[in-house]
Amino acid sequence: MRPYSPRERGLRLADVAIRLDGRTLIEIDRLIAPGDVLTVMGPSGSGKSTLFALIAGFLDPAFASEGRVFLDGEAIDEKRPERRSVGLLFQDALLFPHMSVGANLLFALKRDARGQAARRERAGAMLARVGLEGLFDRDPATLSGGQAARVALARTLLAEPRALLLDEPFSRLDAPLRTAMRELVFGLVRERAIPALLVTHDREDAEAAGGPLVELVPRRS
Repeated sequence: MRPYSPRERGLRLADVAIRLDGRTLIEIDRLIAPGDVLTVMGPSGSGKSTLFALIAGFLDPAFASEGRVFLDGEAIDEKRPERRSVGLLFQDALLFPHMSVGANLLFALKRDARGQAARRERAGAMLARVGLEGLFDRDPATLSGGQAARVALARTLLAEPRALLLDEPFSRLDAPLRTAMRELVFGLVRERAIPALLVTHDREDAEAAGGPLVELVPRRS
């Protein structure tokens, strides 16, 4: 395993290997620096989703894994998912339907953000940052697909993740919205210096991310 420093910044996948029934799905050794996006592409069954699950802490026990995952020099692979400081953005917005847009955002704020007025101000500022100022009290059911995607992004960023996992986040958007969301997401990743891993089938996503690309192929045992 490659040596690491506790002062190393970014998300390191150190000699990571994932296997199922003795068959190797993926092997990867990479450092994703703050503000960079590593794109992982490949067909179904090539290991993209299992890598995502390993980093997030949701890997099915049926899979065997080797190697370590470090975030800013700290091993996170044995921590509970909620303690890994890893943000998740999926194909679907997955907003809580029984909560307003603002309540969805407030749910993501850490407990150290105290005071109702201060918490609402922070949530409102993030809404404005993603171009949705004034929608705090809206019902998520009334949002367009692009608006819901931006609310999901705002909610993820309000949790102050130290790394970001992007699972086909643009695939359900039409072409103009997809372009706008790519610019917004990758711009905020760079602005906030968050290491990000993008899983996608779309080569245009990889080109927009502007970082290194890993292409996976299904492996035989």
